[in-house]
Amino acid sequence: MTRTLPSPVAAGPDERFGPRLWGLLLVLAGNMLIDALEVSVAVVALPAIGTDLGVAPTVTQWAMTGFAAGFGGLLLFGARVVSLLGRRPVYLAALLAFAAASVLSALAQDPWLLLTTRLIKGFCAALTAPTGLAIITGTFPEGRPRSRAVSVYTLFGAGGFTAGLVLSGWLTEASWRWAFAFPAPVVLVLLGFGLSLIPREAPGAPKGDGQSLPRGGAESAPGGRGELRDQPPRRRTRTTVQRYDIPGALTLLGALLALVQGITQLPGHGWSDPRAVGPLCGAVVLLVVFCWIERRSAEPLLKVGPSLRSNPALLRSAAGAACLNGSYLGLLFVLTYQTQTLAAWSPLHAALALVPAAAPPALTALASGRLVTRFGAPRLIVAGAACAFAGCLLQLRPDPWPLDYPGGILPTLLLVGAGFVLSFAALNMQAMSRLAPADRLTGSGLYQTAVQLAAVITVALVAALLAAQAPAPGAGPAAAAAACRPALTLVAVLGFLGLLVGLTGLIRTPPSSLHDGE
Repeated sequence: MTRTLPSPVAAGPDERFGPRLWGLLLVLAGNMLIDALEVSVAVVALPAIGTDLGVAPTVTQWAMTGFAAGFGGLLLFGARVVSLLGRRPVYLAALLAFAAASVLSALAQDPWLLLTTRLIKGFCAALTAPTGLAIITGTFPEGRPRSRAVSVYTLFGAGGFTAGLVLSGWLTEASWRWAFAFPAPVVLVLLGFGLSLIPREAPGAPKGDGQSLPRGGAESAPGGRGELRDQPPRRRTRTTVQRYDIPGALTLLGALLALVQGITQLPGHGWSDPRAVGPLCGAVVLLVVFCWIERRSAEPLLKVGPSLRSNPALLRSAAGAACLNGSYLGLLFVLTYQTQTLAAWSPLHAALALVPAAAPPALTALASGRLVTRFGAPRLIVAGAACAFAGCLLQLRPDPWPLDYPGGILPTLLLVGAGFVLSFAALNMQAMSRLAPADRLTGSGLYQTAVQLAAVITVALVAALLAAQAPAPGAGPAAAAAACRPALTLVAVLGFLGLLVGLTGLIRTPPSSLHDGE
């Protein structure tokens, strides 16, 4: 049995990290890297999964949307679990479950087992990604040490998508199963170190805001040392409400999964078939039940405070980020189909071709805050949305075949990457700018949920359009490339909506507030 050592002792604000603090940071940042690369790992492997399991893109899309659904659909529930059980036990259990799900997904012979494991991994990421940030803010002292730790954590997260593309391309050359299995041993190593390095806390003690932006001193221990000391459990009383709201979580997730299933069944069965209409109606019913549960619950997952009820900045930011992320992943889905399925590029070739869209956000992650300070969030949001929309428009050129990487795909990827560089951090900062401290947890959860759910729905719609417009058997790649136009049009429309949302915010923001992150 592994013994838990004392919590890492944080140095003073002007001192360097000790070995144990560096070890803790590397465990948290390493897992953030794994969480971030999970979506991009699936992007490159989709064609190989379809070939191996003998399923269409409307089924293989679950490898992408399953993870995003588990993350976005259960993010608010994950925050509740952490608040009731504590950061350390939840974080460590999520690491173990993530490793087990990675192994099972690599062994899956059935697409529905693959979907189940992807859902589990998404939920594990919903538990660990925000909790890792909360552990940092509660362990590292306020000032330069905490800022440095958050920067490392952010950099690992930003680089995860790029790393996932390259690793998946390389491993899928052998088998897509290796691409899904390789996180397991890495996470087990992180779990081994985490057992000794992740600090304890009292299960009944107030938990930090694992989803909001870090605030100085919010979690510091007595004396300002930033430690999390072992404390005796608080005595439970009848006034201590510990409800998980499992019905609310299940109905929200069920509504999302039913919606995606209904969308992807439409091309093959049509609006008159219960196999398509049934899931869509079920999604509506489950969503209504979710709203009913939340309205009647004493401790709902959605705690709408005063600063959330009327917050146009949060709503615009969530809508803008949803459009940006949805159009981005929808575009990558189409480009992966074109490069691997139609043009017969190898997985590694296709992965390296997509890097220009993923690398710029990772390389500029640490400078994003300075960009917002200098130019203001509203201006950067509009500039980023305009770049992303322009990149999507380039894919609607009249002659899509043969694929023109230097003159067509590469400029699109560079523009979309520039869109993320300019606007993604600005959207996040604008979303949090007017939230009261009591509403930051829910506000941040709503924002991240919108980002993930947009990815789920957009990828499902893109897969459905590709299936609906597929040419007759025996048609050449030129006809198949031309059939991608409706899906690419959807992506471009989503990019335009993001630009429209950004312009609305810029027009409504007073000139004196353009540099305030609002």
